[in-house]
Amino acid sequence: MDGIDAAGRTRPLIRLGGVGKTYAGGTEALAGIDLDVRQGEFLSLLGPSGCGKSTLLRLIAGLGVPSQGRIDWPAAPLDAAGRPQRALGFVFQEPTLMPWASVFDNVYLPLRLAGQRRRAVAARVAAAIESVGLSSFARAYPRALSGGMRMRVSIARAMVMQPSVLLMDEPFAALDEITRMRLNDDLLRLWREGGWTVIFVTHSVYESVFLSSRIAVMGARPGRIVATIAVDAPYPRDESFRTSGEYNALCRRTSAALRTAMDSAAAAA
Repeated sequence: MDGIDAAGRTRPLIRLGGVGKTYAGGTEALAGIDLDVRQGEFLSLLGPSGCGKSTLLRLIAGLGVPSQGRIDWPAAPLDAAGRPQRALGFVFQEPTLMPWASVFDNVYLPLRLAGQRRRAVAARVAAAIESVGLSSFARAYPRALSGGMRMRVSIARAMVMQPSVLLMDEPFAALDEITRMRLNDDLLRLWREGGWTVIFVTHSVYESVFLSSRIAVMGARPGRIVATIAVDAPYPRDESFRTSGEYNALCRRTSAALRTAMDSAAAAA
């Protein structure tokens, strides 16, 4: 049965075993990453700047090759050649929109690159734009949009490919706090509606606790997983969760794990 191993256990969607990354100049970015990613979970990679979070995300996306270890997709369906089918969407730190193209055409871009005719997928593109609340801006150009709106376009562009896994690399880090909280709310709504697996890179304890079903805390370079924290609070989550004692307790626990990781790295330096 798909997704079930011989012992009847649910297999992880993605399995990282002993993953390391050393660059040509000798910089060791990652070392000994062991991590299972489960189908449908919202997993945050939390750690200080420079700990290799973005490097790890890019390796999962196939935008680089590990120097050590393996990244497997044991529960992914196989194509005709027996290779795992990885339906991925990627949202980068910057929206990277084409300034000369409308919102519609920016969202259409990955479908165009995949050979899809504009007219054939127009409804699909419009639905992705509507899902992020920008239907009235479909003909607008990026220069007319706020930072938060540009990021919504970037999310819609990832969604239009109908991914099973959404990879997000600190997408809200440059936004003001109010916009960031609104987009956090919207992202959780879209995740629940879409049924994706999300791997979300952040250096914000508060954001990771609000969004995640599980947090993987990374230590400083070479990056490694030093703790995993289950966030068992139920969804949907809203402002009442942000102001709850449960949220505050989880933030304290996560902060302590991050501090321990940073202190250990400093002591070893």
